[in-house]
Amino acid sequence: MERSAGILLAISSLPGNQGIGDFGKYAYTWIDALQENGIKLWQILPLHPLGYGNSPYQSYSTYAGDPIYININHLSDLGLLKMSSIRNYRKFQETVDYEGVRAFKAPYFKKAFTNFKKVFREYKEAYDIFCENSPWLEVYATYMALKKKNNNACWVDWDEQDKNWIKTREVRKDLKDAVAFEKFLQFMFYMQWDDLKAYANGKGVSIMGDMPIYVGLDSADVWENQKDFLLDKDGHPTHVAGVPPDYFSQYGQRWGNPIYNWKRMKKERYPFWIRRLAWAKDHFDIIRIDHFRGFDTYWKIPSTCDTAVEGEWVEGPAHDLFHRIYRVFPDIQIVAEDLGDLRQEVLDLRDDFDLYGMRVLQFEMEPKRLRKGLPKHVIVYTGTHDNMTLEQWYELQHGNLKIALRRFFHNRHYEERKFHDLVTHFALDSEADICIIPMQDVLGLREQGRMNTPSTVGTPNWEWKLKNFKEAQGELKKLRPWIQNSQR
Repeated sequence: MERSAGILLAISSLPGNQGIGDFGKYAYTWIDALQENGIKLWQILPLHPLGYGNSPYQSYSTYAGDPIYININHLSDLGLLKMSSIRNYRKFQETVDYEGVRAFKAPYFKKAFTNFKKVFREYKEAYDIFCENSPWLEVYATYMALKKKNNNACWVDWDEQDKNWIKTREVRKDLKDAVAFEKFLQFMFYMQWDDLKAYANGKGVSIMGDMPIYVGLDSADVWENQKDFLLDKDGHPTHVAGVPPDYFSQYGQRWGNPIYNWKRMKKERYPFWIRRLAWAKDHFDIIRIDHFRGFDTYWKIPSTCDTAVEGEWVEGPAHDLFHRIYRVFPDIQIVAEDLGDLRQEVLDLRDDFDLYGMRVLQFEMEPKRLRKGLPKHVIVYTGTHDNMTLEQWYELQHGNLKIALRRFFHNRHYEERKFHDLVTHFALDSEADICIIPMQDVLGLREQGRMNTPSTVGTPNWEWKLKNFKEAQGELKKLRPWIQNSQR
């Protein structure tokens, strides 16, 4: 990857009149703003159907897109809705109200689907191609239809006939329309997403997608591939994923995702991962894999434990998996989320495949460490979606550290008055090949701008949204001379 600058901003955080950031006009205007200011990378969060707590890291599918990002106006452009029938979301929301937005968009989706069936011949060729190229679609659509039939319960709690459909795959006439509706939503989602990504690439902006290493139990992926996970005979996990006590939590993080059956996957040559990466590669320019260390060693928690304190480190597939990946995809671009207290073998795995790792300045915010500088082959962040914002962090520090940090930056001739600007300018000037700044740090937000607090679920996680798009565009402009001077 060439020396460049990027912005981290979730699609959901974009402004818009439909309650949530989506694939509408503001997404295109956002890309224009990136291009105009010399920003070549846009990192987003996972776009898959949001599960428990509206977390993009607990999804119903590792392939499907969440229909919540479908822009209703674009459905009108296709002739599936009348523009005159479309209303704005009931009121301006400073944060994303996920349940409210879903309720708002649902009737428009139903109406568009009804009209789609009437004019299906116009879309048949494109629709058939999409279905042919999406081998996951039938199972996912059936999963969602059955999930709704079973009051949105996880598949392990469905009635036996529904739960066992994945084994028989019998034709279910009672689900025909419900399955077709789910397929329609995915067709619309990827039509809009592919158009948006093509527009970004045409403007010289690459998209970095985010792939969680684990998938949720309540997902079509686990339902379809039960032998690839450590489950009991009823489908419940025997062990779950997480991390032991660390910087973020004294009790660790118990994510609850089922653990992979790596022994079986190795025998089969990792088809689950090859299919997953093939789809991601087709829809993103760069793939950031969250919790990369889990490929080397993973924290295995007995499912009977309520916290992540109890568990053990177990060796993962490491080099064997990545040799397979690069044999199949020699040109794939993967970024390793390699944060935390890691053993040397994790770093060796990253370096042996020449992967970009991550450095977060907020974790290095001491003059002594900052003086050491950064290596080239790395992506530097001021913070991630799991961190406090820079200004929130700075506000909590003791006076002596604040004085020392400002002296450090000013001695290097950075004259910005605001702390977030000092750090951002410093990051852009660093030797790191890639510099990515969360939009909240560009804006200098404090606590109200935090995207997620690890080990917590629900409000206000994942709900932050840009309030003033013109202000955001204006703040991006200050980056332009810094980017130019740093030759990014």
